[in-house]
Parts: sequence; structure tokens; C-alpha cells
Amino acid sequence: MGSRGHVVMLPMMAHGHLIPFLSLARQIEQRSGFTITIANTPLNIQYLQSTITSPEPNIHLVELPFINTDHGLPPNTENTEDLTLNLIINLCKSSISLKTPCQNLIQDIIDKEGQPPLCIISDVFFGWASEVAKSTGTVNVTFTTCGAYGTLAYSSMWLNLPHRHKIDDSGEFNVPGFPDHCRFHVTQLHSFLRNADGFDSWSKFMQTQISLSLKSCGWLCNTIEEIEPLGLQRLRDYVKVPIWSIGPLLPPAVLLKESSPTHSSINRQRAGKIPGISAEECIEWLNSHSSSSVVYISFGSQNTISPSQMMGLANGLEMAKKPFIWVIRPPIGFNIKGEIKPEWLPEGFEDRMKKSKQGLLVKNWAPQLDILSHNSTGAFLSHCGWNSVLESLSQGVPMIGWPLAAEQTYNSKMLVEEMGVSVELTRGVEGVVEGSEVKRVIDLVMDKNGILGQNMKKKAWEIREQIRAAVRDDGESKGSSVKALNDFVSAIQNQKINA
Repeated sequence: MGSRGHVVMLPMMAHGHLIPFLSLARQIEQRSGFTITIANTPLNIQYLQSTITSPEPNIHLVELPFINTDHGLPPNTENTEDLTLNLIINLCKSSISLKTPCQNLIQDIIDKEGQPPLCIISDVFFGWASEVAKSTGTVNVTFTTCGAYGTLAYSSMWLNLPHRHKIDDSGEFNVPGFPDHCRFHVTQLHSFLRNADGFDSWSKFMQTQISLSLKSCGWLCNTIEEIEPLGLQRLRDYVKVPIWSIGPLLPPAVLLKESSPTHSSINRQRAGKIPGISAEECIEWLNSHSSSSVVYISFGSQNTISPSQMMGLANGLEMAKKPFIWVIRPPIGFNIKGEIKPEWLPEGFEDRMKKSKQGLLVKNWAPQLDILSHNSTGAFLSHCGWNSVLESLSQGVPMIGWPLAAEQTYNSKMLVEEMGVSVELTRGVEGVVEGSEVKRVIDLVMDKNGILGQNMKKKAWEIREQIRAAVRDDGESKGSSVKALNDFVSAIQNQKINA
């Protein structure tokens, strides 16, 4: 089609946002021939650059001026992955300083091309982009890298702080936007939200940016129409602008790959990640185990659990006698990128697991997609981050939820109550984790003869098929996500989105 316009994209400074934005940029470019400019702070642009293995002439990465030390951030930190929890608010607030450099970038495009970009696609936490769009004669579309249910829960919680007003004796409360029967519990709130009163730093940032994002003229959501009917319907009612469900933003190889006992690696290396094991070694280990027998444990790229929880999890895994792969990091209070100390695990645990081939402990980072798409993987004990949820469900793997931060508890609630593909083990880093409870939950999910285990596997497999159908694009037959992205491209190309 040739280049017929320009789109500027503004992701939040977090790997779980940067990667979906890049995936979306590629999909839009392939469908339209638009020039895409992704703008962010220098270190995040360098990170994105390192993930691109071959030239992509229509996708430009632009560094916006940013001095992290001006915002109370340590030197060379521009991403949530490099920060302790208490400093993440500094990073969030610092993102507002990108407004003026972004305005200058848009003006440069106007000067060069004689017209403003077709649109600015901005992160839900970059609500200020709606003001930039208005002042430069273009339109703003908000992109939420989460699912619809999680996005609605997170947005409504911050905007309304409902737990401060209508909480019953059991700790439950209703959330505006959700049906009355869908009640939330105070333990599903991260401590920042639980303690928010509308005047604290988190409230001020979230309420301002989410409110501004609600003024954008459309939303893109990294989900699939068929798997989130309640979440999408309720989010549409809440934001009152068009929502295009264009997910899952996963590599095509993942969605096309059929699970097999001895498959080759998908090999999607994450830039800046030091793998604790090669994909080939991992596959070789998985090949030595039977179908749907392995539990995979990972808490995402920047989360960890407490020392006592780590001990309880290890005891439970050994008691369950199921083979497992555990992506293990030092617990809270220690350098997450440091070495694993023997005192955090039962005495002799690692040696016993290695000798018996029951467990594979992987330090730092593991080839998650290779593990989830392997025939031997039967369940995923996960923090329920949305990218991990999509990766698991795209392979038909049921889940065990252990949500830790952000919107993860809401994702976990949906996986249990709406989808029936998960059982929640615990929440957060405060709870006591007993080995016996870990064993009970693993047995429940992995029991091929038990009704719950069978139902979860069946439902996960049905969702896998729905995801694959949504991204199908063969001639006349187009899935719902393909149609949604085509509709979005057409709407901005023909300027059918009104500010």
C-alpha cells in the first residue's frame, strides 16, 4: 500500500509495556505501510533496539531527552525493572516530563511532512498524550497492554477508591463498572492502592493520567473478543469510546506452533536477559518427562516472593512429587539479580531435585514460550501478569495463580471466576505459604482423573482454540482480532476517529 501516514507510539517505561507496543507497531505497519515512530527515554529505546534482529525501515525508534536524576531516580534507571517498589512512583511521575519533548517531536514531524501524524497511540498511564494530540491537531488513542477486565478493575479502583467507602465486614466491596455480584476483596489490593486516600502521590498520578486517557477518542486492548465477554462489555460501557480488541500480541510462531513432545525452540530471546538455561537444554529436560506432567513456576521478570514463602513453595514442590521447572530469584529484601543462598531453600533441596530429575531450578530467566508450548507442561504457577496469562492460554495450559502487583489479582480473579482455568494459591508477599497447601493445589490442578483438573484443561484448550481463531488470516476468513486491527487502521487512515 505504500506509506500513507505516520503514527507515533508512546509506551510506559516498563518491559511489559514496551514489548507489546513494539508488537503492535509491527502489526500496524504490516497492514498499512504507515511510518511508525516509537518514542521513549534513551535507555528504553536502546532496549527496544536490542530486540530488533533485522532492519524494519518503517519503524523508527526515537529517544526523548530525559535526566533520571532530576526525578529522584538512581543513575541509569529508566525502567520499572531496575527499581525497588518504593521508587516506581518516582518513575511514574517522571514520565510526565516527557510531554514537552513529545510535543517537540510531533512539531518536527509536522514541519517535515507538512501535516500532523494520523494519531498518537499512548499508554494508559500517559494520559497527557491526549493534550499533546489536541494541541498538535491530531487524535489520541489509548493502548492498554492488559486485558479488559484487569484494565477496568485497575482504572475504576484508582478513580473511585471504592474500598474506602463501601466495604463490608468480610472485607468485600463493589467496584463501579462491574455487576453487583462481582465483588472484590481488600486483599486483592496492592498496598499502594489499599493505603491511597486521593491525596497521596500514587492517587494523584493515577487519577490524573487515567482520567486524561478516558478523554482519548478510542482504546486498543491487548485481548481477544471471545475470551473476555464480560470485561470487554463492561470496559466499553465505562470508557464510552470505540475499543478494538487486537490481542494477543504474541509472536506468530507461538500461535501457529502445535505442541509436540520433541519440538524445536521458538527461541524468542529477551534482550538484556541473561538466560539461566538454554532453550535446547530446557527442551531436552522436558522431553524426558511425560505429557502434561510438569509444573512451570515463574513470577515474571521483576517480581519475587518472601524468604518464608520460598521455603514453603520448595517444600510443597518436593511433597507433590511432580516434575517442575522453577525460575528462581533471591527473595524480597535481597538483590533480585544476585545469587541464590542455600538458607532460602530446604537443606540439600537443589541437589536432590537435580539427582532425581524431579526439579529444574533456572536462575534469572527461562525460555517461557518454549516451556509453555511443550507437550510435557501441565500447569503454570504464575504471578498472573497479562503477558504470561496470554502465553499460557495460547498454549492451552491451565494456571495456578499467585498474583503479586499491578492488576494481577484482578486477572487472577477473572481466570478463576470467569474462565475457570485457574486456582489461586495465595496473594502477595505477606501470606503464609504452607508446603501442604502447595501440594494440595498442585494435585488438584494436575490430577488428570479429577473433575476440576479435567475441566480446567478442557477450558484452557477451548481458549487456546479461540485465540488461534481470532488471529487467523487466510484469504476470506479473518479472525476477530485481525478484523479489529484492520478496522482500526482503516478508521485512522480515513480519519473516522473524531477528537
